[in-house]
Amino acid sequence: MADAIVSVVLERIAALVEEKIRDEVNLVRGVKKEVLKLSIDLNTVRNVLEDAEKKGYKEKSIKDWLTRLENTTYEMDDVLDEWNYSILKFQIEQSSNGVAAADADADVVPPKCTVRFCIPCSFLCFKKVSVRRGIALKIKQVKERLDLILAEKDRFHFNEITSQPSDRESWRGQTTSIVDKEEVYGRDLEREALVSKLVGEGGSSEEGLIGGIRVVSIVGVGGLGKTTLAQLAYNDNRVMNCFELRIWISVSDPFDEVEIAKRIVEKAGGPLPNTMDLDGLLQRLIESISGKKFLLVLDDVWTEDDTKWKPLKNAIKSGGHGSKVLVTTRNERVAIMMMGEFIKNDQMIHRLGVLNDEDCWSLLGRIALCGKNKDQCEEFENTGKQITKKCNGLPLAAKTLGSLLCFKNTLEEWESVLNSEIWKLEVVEDDLFRHLFLSYNELSPTLKRCFSYCAVFPKDSRIDVDELITRWMAMGYLGSNADDDWKVRGRGYFDNLAMRSLFQDFYMKDDDIKIKSFMMHDIVHDFAEFLRKNVGSRMKNTTCKDCSPLLVSRVKKYRSLFRCKEVLDPHVCDCLTSVRLLDLKIPLEIGNLSELIHLDLYGNRGLRELPESLCNLSKLESLDVNWCSRLCGLPQGIHMMKKLKHLYNKGTDSLKQYPQGIAELTSLVTLDKVFLCDGSQVGWLKNLNRLSGKVELWIEISSCCDSVENARKAELGKKMHIQELRIYLYRSTTTASSSSSTSVSNEVLDALHPHPNLQHLTIEGYNGSRLPGWIVSPLNQLTSIELNDCAILVSLPLLGKLPLLETLRISGLYELEYVGREFLGIATTTTTSSCSSGTNNIIDGGFPKLKHLRFWSCPKWNKWEDITTAQEEEEEKYSIMPCLTELIIHDCSSLTELPQHLLRKVSSSLKKLDIRGSTQLEQVYGDKEGQPWKSISRHNPHLEIIYFHLPLFRPRDYLF
Repeated sequence: MADAIVSVVLERIAALVEEKIRDEVNLVRGVKKEVLKLSIDLNTVRNVLEDAEKKGYKEKSIKDWLTRLENTTYEMDDVLDEWNYSILKFQIEQSSNGVAAADADADVVPPKCTVRFCIPCSFLCFKKVSVRRGIALKIKQVKERLDLILAEKDRFHFNEITSQPSDRESWRGQTTSIVDKEEVYGRDLEREALVSKLVGEGGSSEEGLIGGIRVVSIVGVGGLGKTTLAQLAYNDNRVMNCFELRIWISVSDPFDEVEIAKRIVEKAGGPLPNTMDLDGLLQRLIESISGKKFLLVLDDVWTEDDTKWKPLKNAIKSGGHGSKVLVTTRNERVAIMMMGEFIKNDQMIHRLGVLNDEDCWSLLGRIALCGKNKDQCEEFENTGKQITKKCNGLPLAAKTLGSLLCFKNTLEEWESVLNSEIWKLEVVEDDLFRHLFLSYNELSPTLKRCFSYCAVFPKDSRIDVDELITRWMAMGYLGSNADDDWKVRGRGYFDNLAMRSLFQDFYMKDDDIKIKSFMMHDIVHDFAEFLRKNVGSRMKNTTCKDCSPLLVSRVKKYRSLFRCKEVLDPHVCDCLTSVRLLDLKIPLEIGNLSELIHLDLYGNRGLRELPESLCNLSKLESLDVNWCSRLCGLPQGIHMMKKLKHLYNKGTDSLKQYPQGIAELTSLVTLDKVFLCDGSQVGWLKNLNRLSGKVELWIEISSCCDSVENARKAELGKKMHIQELRIYLYRSTTTASSSSSTSVSNEVLDALHPHPNLQHLTIEGYNGSRLPGWIVSPLNQLTSIELNDCAILVSLPLLGKLPLLETLRISGLYELEYVGREFLGIATTTTTSSCSSGTNNIIDGGFPKLKHLRFWSCPKWNKWEDITTAQEEEEEKYSIMPCLTELIIHDCSSLTELPQHLLRKVSSSLKKLDIRGSTQLEQVYGDKEGQPWKSISRHNPHLEIIYFHLPLFRPRDYLF
């Protein structure tokens, strides 16, 4: 871990030297020389860290030296934070003192400053000096400690390695196909034996019984595959058919009987009590399983304390005859304790054995040789089988080493793994750590930090990948230039770690190639915790009575505080001020957490306002108020949070007032939703040109001319990183007339011209009479358009000209009566065939990429103009909607017929046709004999679904 934090501190020093020292020389005078010398020293020591960490596994003196180096470097990281904070605070104070001189014609005037920042110039000068001296003293003190540590390195005779792993090389172009297709080897007999114990009565009537319920245990060392074997049995058809109810609970340590009882009730489908005390939960548990034959799996049990297990044991006796409890544990004493006083022999204990060398090589080789040709497979086999013996029959070790060898393409590299010094370690905390160390040492410093940080999540947690990447960003692991590509970089880091079998149990949504969430094996989690074990151990100890030592230790190791069961005092204690990532209900003294970078308030439905002290968090980069449904406003001093990059605010329907100071947050990358109660406020978006991803604009339209002018000031055309734009327009209750509102609506939407890079556009509630010209520009990269509730729109523009449009959804066009050929945006060109004297007309445009077309709730729409006559059909080379696969028409009751070019799509390439609530079409096409739909279905073998709702017949009678 030492090389990871050293690399990060060096990067931060370089950034400060280049940017801050140049701009704020007076503030940091006397510091520059010390910092530059520190940078040189750290660069020197970084070159020997790879060798130091290898030797540190065997020599305690080197390990202690690395720990001291790591912890002191963390202290330097904190000092650099304080330095950066002081400079930023000084800039804010200068800006605040200059507010009175601001241009009266500026687009946005910042809110009036609080007294806190109205500081006399003489005091400000004194403050600059004191800040400078304070920081200089702290840097000098930390540097002195580092100098003593660095002076010791020569006595260890480390070998210098000047090349460092490249983060960029480590995360680009990776795939995760290996890790999410794991196979099980050598467990067929084990599975059969276990299934037999679960579905059969087995043994005498008392062996392993709890009342009428039998306990079966799988016992074995870590990494042996106990959970995998339990999963194989749990999902076996014979087991599934044997039990009325199956419940899987991950237990781990500590054994929380209240939480376990709650999860059993939930999975059994029972209601939870109003109070979550153990007695109430056990009563609901009894009601939920009473008389039902169940299988309860308690995975990874550690506790030997019978008093923790006894209340649950008594409650589950209410289950039906033949019920079973399956326990997995590393400790045989746990298995004996859970079987209780009835056990007379160990027949119901399943001791899981190791894999034989052949099965272990099959598992390792499947991963290690993936992508290698036949010659390489033959060349590597002998060495690979020797490496397999190092696995000692442990499946997790085989997977880890296989993933490591997958990246090595020469025999020399394989032999290097076989002959590694790590195999010579005599003492390690867990035998599997040797195998994990081999993979860990291959990682770049940044990836090492990213991996070890995962231990901050509790064991057996299902970890959301996007959440993890956001936390990596908040902790600064994704680099200082993470504004534009931090999500891509973070996903690449995750993929790299996943490919090395450091993660497992992946979940992906249907038709999605990206992993949504994952879990960590217990051993891997233990290893990640081990890597962070000594972080902060030499930091100042606290005697705080308000915070538990465990809480303080957690903050020191991970600079994060979330998913903690400890209840904080209403105030924030000074011993927690180093926290950089917080997920709690928000305390009033939040401003005291000067190091905070990420604040997660997701789903806090009781939160109505944010305290003004929040604005003191000048380092805060990410604020998550998603689904804080009662939040009414943001703090007025938000302009002070200059580093804020991400404001996540989905589902904040009550948040309708935004302080003007938000216009000064020019670093904003994420702003999910903007509710502008007055259209004249749109202009404050002008300088937020880093906005990216999805943005929602809710704009109130009035007859005021300012709405149009401010829409122009928003300069959406300069916001090239926005990929999805949703514009919701609604009329002001004070609008004088509908005609003036229509005119203003037309001009406002004209002015909200986005950048051509935009891919997804939604316009809803538009009260204009026409759509803007920019929407059909052939330069657009639009792939989807939605037009919803555009109540007075009477025609559609040339949308068929858009070259990349794949999805078009139109609904709520209540005045639309006619769709003409201009909708297709086509142009006809004439070509002469080289094989004949004839000519062909080729139709260009006409939605060349369109796949999905939907019309919904257009009650007056009665005519859809056809494009060709019968004679023209024979002469023209037809290319209208060539990719169309789905056509949906709902509640268009006046439409009388479909154009011929669409009917041809229905009978040839269309895969889904869904027509409902369109009575005129039913009368034309829905005769009793089923024509023409019967012939269409006969000539279109790809047609999967036709919903054609008619009162005269059922479609299935003749369509299929």
